[in-house]
Amino acid sequence: MSMEQAGVLIIIPAAAFVLVALFHKVLPRQGDWIVVLALAAVVAIGMLVVVDFQRVWEHGEFVPHGANRFAFDWVNIHQGVFQIEFSTYVDSITAVMIVVVSIVALMVAVYSVGYMHGEARYGWYFAALSLFVTAMLTLVLAGNLLMVYFAWEGVGVASFLLIGFYWERQSAAEAAKKAFITTRIGDVGLLIGIVLLWRASGTFDIQEIIKIAQAGGFDHTYLTVSMLFLFLGAVGKSAQFPLHVWLPDAMEGPTPVSALIHAATMVVAGVYLVARMMPVFNEVPIAREVVLYTGLVTAVMAATMGLVATDIKRVLAFSTVSQLGFMFVALGLGAVGIAMFHLFTHAFFKALLFLGSGSVIHATHQQEVGYLGGLRKKMPITTVTFIIGSLALAGVMPLAGFWSKDEILHATMEHAPLTVFLLLAGSAMLTAIYSTRLVLLTFFGEPKDQHAYDHAHESPWLMSVPLLILATLATVSGFVVFHGVGTALGFPGGIGEVIFEHEPEVFHFNAMFAAGAVGSSLVGIAIGYIYWGGTAERATRALSWAPELHQLLLRRYYIDEMYQAIIDRVILGLASVVSTFEKRVVNESGIDGGAQLINWFGYRLKFLQTGKIPNYALAMAIGVITLAVLAFRSE
Repeated sequence: MSMEQAGVLIIIPAAAFVLVALFHKVLPRQGDWIVVLALAAVVAIGMLVVVDFQRVWEHGEFVPHGANRFAFDWVNIHQGVFQIEFSTYVDSITAVMIVVVSIVALMVAVYSVGYMHGEARYGWYFAALSLFVTAMLTLVLAGNLLMVYFAWEGVGVASFLLIGFYWERQSAAEAAKKAFITTRIGDVGLLIGIVLLWRASGTFDIQEIIKIAQAGGFDHTYLTVSMLFLFLGAVGKSAQFPLHVWLPDAMEGPTPVSALIHAATMVVAGVYLVARMMPVFNEVPIAREVVLYTGLVTAVMAATMGLVATDIKRVLAFSTVSQLGFMFVALGLGAVGIAMFHLFTHAFFKALLFLGSGSVIHATHQQEVGYLGGLRKKMPITTVTFIIGSLALAGVMPLAGFWSKDEILHATMEHAPLTVFLLLAGSAMLTAIYSTRLVLLTFFGEPKDQHAYDHAHESPWLMSVPLLILATLATVSGFVVFHGVGTALGFPGGIGEVIFEHEPEVFHFNAMFAAGAVGSSLVGIAIGYIYWGGTAERATRALSWAPELHQLLLRRYYIDEMYQAIIDRVILGLASVVSTFEKRVVNESGIDGGAQLINWFGYRLKFLQTGKIPNYALAMAIGVITLAVLAFRSE
């Protein structure tokens, strides 16, 4: 399977979606096996596409718009005056995304067979899952911005369906609407940015736009505005400040959905978009600064909110938001390879953590850490794999998260102001603290809810096997940074020598810096153990010292309340004024008013036709007299 045939990756899950959506009620097992087999085929074919890319890259034959691209005209008006292509484009960034999306999607599908067993709308769940994978693969394979936008919206629709899967629950319905509306704000910005770029360049093709930008074909101010609008789309989809508010509430969807959409795939769409357009961002330093500081603010805020969250999935959600902030900081520094490296490792350990949390919820029917505890005795596989994921998230060597997070911190120390480095390093330590807190409150100590503990059990093999596979990947995936590992996989070197902006970056291990990073993580783990180990007495006392700070973090800096107040007092107020104007002035006066005026005159004029001769004679007499008076007065 060559890169030119990568479009098959889109067709397979699309066909599975159509088949299962239409016929799941008559299919054996409601068609879950069709989706699992389709995603297994996507993994196999995706690996073949990556191998073909590897072969071309290794021999130095890779050129944009070469064998890695496939395109045909979808719309062509006036011989190219307005042209829309269906095009696929495979390069190193695409290869990383294919690996991440296909493997995580397959693991989630297999896990879902066990987790969602017995659920109402079981078949529809797998159909929506396949639809999401279709949209996500279309997004990462798209060769032009308009196709990116169509897939972008498709991902949003699929996530809306999956977040609101339990639509009979008010909280799930509200969360789905919140996610859909919040991300729409960013999507409008993305569309404006795409239209602006097309207006100035005359093309939607990403590589052509990059060439024009690098050749100075755009006005600098115009390009800056265009890229800021484009970045707004990434802010919405990747839950960056100030549009981050939808992601924690999106945990109302089934837990496997959280692993697929909100840990490894959809939320990194913004990172992928900025990485894909990085050559253009490099032409507008202001836009890159916005990317950098947006990521920094998001990383710090989300890390602090994760310290106090009590829902096991929401803690992981805040962690996701924070780690996405790390990726945007790397992109703001122009370090595309490092950002994609962290995206790669984060996908595996965060999917592992979400599926691990699903295993806990499946076994105990509880997700508040205040009702958990002591589960290590009942759920050994889940405990070990969850700890591996938590240590990777905390950045403990030699797990995957250490290598990618270390690279981001190292790049920040070298290329960003010291304040940025210190804040990001502080966020990394906070990550270790709340990861330790989550593990201790869930798996150690004494059971806090005896009923939940008594009914706890290890998950079936359909759920445990994906945990073990993802735990393995969370352990070893970080080694792709090394030159020797890259060459063993058939590439010219490590991931930095395959994904880069200007020249290959060979990884050099800095023992002193690594020791400092590991030490910081271990300090964070120690703090977490000191405060939440045993009966968590110190954490309780700390809460009494600063209840206002705890409330501030628990209420997420009151940003949700601020948005609600703006909606209630400003947007709904303006909507009421517009509605009144439309009703009274436009509708009743402008539209209905003209008709009512004619009706009124018609009603009055009808009395002139009485059918009585004396009345007509009187009118004629009055008319003659009136004319006579006017005639005499004119003389």
